[in-house]
Amino acid sequence: MFERTYRQRLEADLARWETDGVITPAAGVAIRSALPPLAPGANIAVVVGIVGGLLIAAAFLAFVAAHWTDIARLLRCAILALSIIAAYGLGAWFARSGRMILADLCASVGAIIFGAGIALVGQMYHLGSDFAGGMLLWAIGALAAALLTGSRGALAVALVAACIWSDMRMVEGDGMPHAPFVAFWLVAAGLAIAWNSRAAAHLLALAALNWWTAAAFQTGLHDQLAVLADGAGLLLGGGLALAALRSPRLSEFGAVLSSYGGFMLAAVAVLGSTAFDSSILLYAPSGHPAWALSCGAGGMLLAFVAAAVTRDSGAALAGLAIALALFAPEQGVAQQDRQPWFAYALELGAMLCLVISGMIDSVRPRIVAGWLGVAGVIAAITWAVKGSLLERSMFLAVAGVVAIVLALVLNALLARDAR
Repeated sequence: MFERTYRQRLEADLARWETDGVITPAAGVAIRSALPPLAPGANIAVVVGIVGGLLIAAAFLAFVAAHWTDIARLLRCAILALSIIAAYGLGAWFARSGRMILADLCASVGAIIFGAGIALVGQMYHLGSDFAGGMLLWAIGALAAALLTGSRGALAVALVAACIWSDMRMVEGDGMPHAPFVAFWLVAAGLAIAWNSRAAAHLLALAALNWWTAAAFQTGLHDQLAVLADGAGLLLGGGLALAALRSPRLSEFGAVLSSYGGFMLAAVAVLGSTAFDSSILLYAPSGHPAWALSCGAGGMLLAFVAAAVTRDSGAALAGLAIALALFAPEQGVAQQDRQPWFAYALELGAMLCLVISGMIDSVRPRIVAGWLGVAGVIAAITWAVKGSLLERSMFLAVAGVVAIVLALVLNALLARDAR
């Protein structure tokens, strides 16, 4: 979690424990003294300084752009090189003086100028028009900057450039996923784990979501819902497996991935419930690609392995949610000529498992994702374009009765365990 938020919660807990007599005031003081000092945050002066610096940089770029054609080529290259040197030099000065937010900002600006320099040099010297290749070069340079400076902003620039590179390669490809991006993502993930940065983990999760979405919708020649479900299953199951490890760094990274996987699984359930009985084309006769199916099945197995290692029923229910979500699109496609009641039931079951899984593990993002999925699936069933409302009301009533019976059974089991 973020360090400042953690300190605030810890301070509140310490005060409550001292009031309740759980710990002595001396123990509270000892705990507070053992904590390292917090890094200074972004106060008003820092924010105003950032805005001022950005305005000056924008003014400089606008001035150079206005006179760009009048400047000799060598001088243009010199301006670009000096701008990059100035950005990183200023960042180094800020880092030495302990102003890490400003140092990170300077590194990010340097990475952005590097990308602009690639485009401008290519335009000046009429180099090859491989735009995707230029994005890859930019991504590698920004990733190197992130590695050398520890800048989260530079990592964000690298991942954005890499996502654009990968998306363009998928558009140019023959329907297969862009595998080289996976290697780039793994290198960036290793960097995020080494930093033990939650912000970097969020960036990696968003990049993974982009890749899976692009892979699902790049050609329309395969079952798009199934591919999206596979990606969600891999993120959720793989994240749970990492979270089950003893390494705090891997555990933190896995927790973030599993949260994004849960939300993606909920989105797939809602999208699938909407598409099963409408004119939205999210499936194709060519079926489920083998590479995607193996990823989804692998995520499901990883969730069950995590459950077996940690003896955590929450992870097991998450694995069951993945299994139901993977099976639902296949049933939706198979029942195109009639009402897809079984597919609806699978999606509802998957979301219910996701909610219970989050409640058992006390993971709020998974609980929220599951509830959003339940609400979305029910709305999709109720307001579907085709079919009888009476039939839908009967289906929802039966599903409600089943849920109430399940709640009674679970309540009885919990009461027995409490005794």
